[in-house]
Amino acid sequence: MHNGDHLPERLWAYDDYTEFEDRPADSSTGLTSLGFFRAALRRRKWVWRSIALVGMVIGFGMAARLPVVYQASTSLLVTPMSTGGEDSGAPITNEQAIAQSRTVAELAMNKLGLHQSLNSFLASYTVTAVTDRVLVIKVNTASGGNAVSWANALASEYLQFRAQLVQTEQNLMLNSLNQQISQSKSNLDAIGTKVSQVSAEPSSPAQQTELANLKKQQTQATNALTQLQQAYATGQATTQVTTDTIIQNSHQLDSAALTPQHSRLKRVVEYTLLGLVAGLPVGMGIVVIGALLSDKLRRRDDVAHALGAPVRLSVGRVRTRGLKGPADAAQNADVQKVVAYLSKAVPPARPGPASLVVIPVDDVHVPAVSLVSLAISRAKQGVRVVVADLCDGAPAARLLGSGEPGVRTVSAYGVQLTVAVPDPDDIAPAGPLRGRSAQGRAAEPLAAACAAADLLLTLAVLDPALGGEHLAGWARGAVAVVTAGQSSAERIRAAGEMIRLSGTPLISGVLIGADKADESLGLTPTPDADRAGVMHESLSSSPRDYFTVDEGPGGRSSGG
Repeated sequence: MHNGDHLPERLWAYDDYTEFEDRPADSSTGLTSLGFFRAALRRRKWVWRSIALVGMVIGFGMAARLPVVYQASTSLLVTPMSTGGEDSGAPITNEQAIAQSRTVAELAMNKLGLHQSLNSFLASYTVTAVTDRVLVIKVNTASGGNAVSWANALASEYLQFRAQLVQTEQNLMLNSLNQQISQSKSNLDAIGTKVSQVSAEPSSPAQQTELANLKKQQTQATNALTQLQQAYATGQATTQVTTDTIIQNSHQLDSAALTPQHSRLKRVVEYTLLGLVAGLPVGMGIVVIGALLSDKLRRRDDVAHALGAPVRLSVGRVRTRGLKGPADAAQNADVQKVVAYLSKAVPPARPGPASLVVIPVDDVHVPAVSLVSLAISRAKQGVRVVVADLCDGAPAARLLGSGEPGVRTVSAYGVQLTVAVPDPDDIAPAGPLRGRSAQGRAAEPLAAACAAADLLLTLAVLDPALGGEHLAGWARGAVAVVTAGQSSAERIRAAGEMIRLSGTPLISGVLIGADKADESLGLTPTPDADRAGVMHESLSSSPRDYFTVDEGPGGRSSGG
């Protein structure tokens, strides 16, 4: 909504706003919410989009540069070797570990005649237990032929090594029984020798008792030997059957074959999409974390609380690269709004000229262009204007072609203006108006120029190390211009306090680069009870700005 002067309707909503002294004047950042994240992602979309694009490029590069990998697989049917007391699934897990052992890998390498490192060969294949009896060996190499031959060699060497393990286990058991039988025979022979010796001795009760004990031991030894011999015969038959079963029922189900390869185009697409999927959350995470960690203010309410004054105007982002001067400002809708607002914000004239000081809290370019555009606009209306530039480098004065120290009359954009630039050594230049702190009068040329002027517009940057006591000599009202995302709460608060300490009424703040998603009003209590009255008076009495004046049903002045 716009009124007849093309100012946003929200400017006029503050006229009847009642300020509450009990509201806190310090800054309070908005609650983190989905809206906060959306605004941060929208504001810095070029960051996360660039990172996502980098991820896609990396994925594409990997797909293009990585060598083609061929995979061959073969399946083995095995009868696992098991022992009593093992958990379910342990036998096939043991078989998988054997197939992946360094011993089997070395046997396969020797069979293939390979001279590469054992670790690299182990890394080239995997063994997976598909069921409790089926193993699958997969080999990845840079050559399809090598993949097939390596898989077949691994399967063959694994089965042979496993057969040797089973046979060795059987032999160990039988050898153990043989050793026990030999020991039992030796023990029986020793008892038989003692029986013969005792029998040859003269008969006596002691001799008979000893002989009876020896015969009893002989009988026990004979029974033990018989049991061992039977166990050997039974074990030999049983283990032979078990061994044959394990060996004969374990074999390669199918010869190794190559797994169908993805097409190169499909591989490039997959890697590119993977790069996008990886880069997108990384980029968004960087933006969100940066927004959470940043102490820079963006919301109208946050800026108003820090400044201690309402934000009565906020506009979108203004691209300073394409903003070279008033001619460009006339074509920029956001700058036109700032110029129109400054025109309405000029306090009414008292003894001396009407005056306003614009305080850039951070970026000085947009405030300088807006101030110069306002000066030209008023000069075209016949108002005698003095532009004072108290900033380092005199950005506003340079737009008018007069950046050197001194007071001089310049002709620019079809009008005549008086431009005042203080000496660089004058860190707190005294103004032509008497401030509350009874500052001394300014230099005679400046005082004379302001005495003959109708409007004094000043651009000033405040330094916390120097303070702003000199502002009272330059204006009877101040507007602070803040660029969203460039100043911390402490910096904005310091600017507001310096303006108030100088005795200059802080009319309001102007926010440049506000987010479209910002729904806060930018209202805040102010220490000066009459500020709303001053603002209302200025809005109702100031002449219209030439950038936004309707010339009739079909026209608007463009500023020439």
